[in-house]
Amino acid sequence: MPLSDEELEFLRANRSAAMITVGEDGVPKVVQVGVVLIDGKLWSSGVPSRVRTRRLRRDPRCTLFVFDGRYFWLALETRVEILDGPDAPDQSVRMFREMQNRPEGALGWFGRELDEDEFRQAMIDEQRLIYEFHVERSYGMLSAPA
Repeated sequence: MPLSDEELEFLRANRSAAMITVGEDGVPKVVQVGVVLIDGKLWSSGVPSRVRTRRLRRDPRCTLFVFDGRYFWLALETRVEILDGPDAPDQSVRMFREMQNRPEGALGWFGRELDEDEFRQAMIDEQRLIYEFHVERSYGMLSAPA
């Protein structure tokens, strides 16, 4: 489902989200994540050992609650594709460059500044993967009512 221009603008301006997956017991489980738009696609980062990754491999349904920290929010009902192939380290570099607003140079990682090769190696060492969210439904409050 294509997102509206207003929704895309909200996602560009707001990168904090709650990611809600479905546990084996059928109960929704939530975790805070960062999200970013890359070529019009919504991405987040993870690793294979995370519980949410295992849940998504079993059931790819996920709801994102993206918020501005004050009043406005956007809910996205999605199906998640896990990008964990040989391109994942380069995709991670691209994603974190966008998230950190650093088109070139060093990238921050757990309090350290890493050059691009060191950062890519950290992504390989951690087996970093990308969650790509395919939106099926969206709703929310993106601005004050008129």
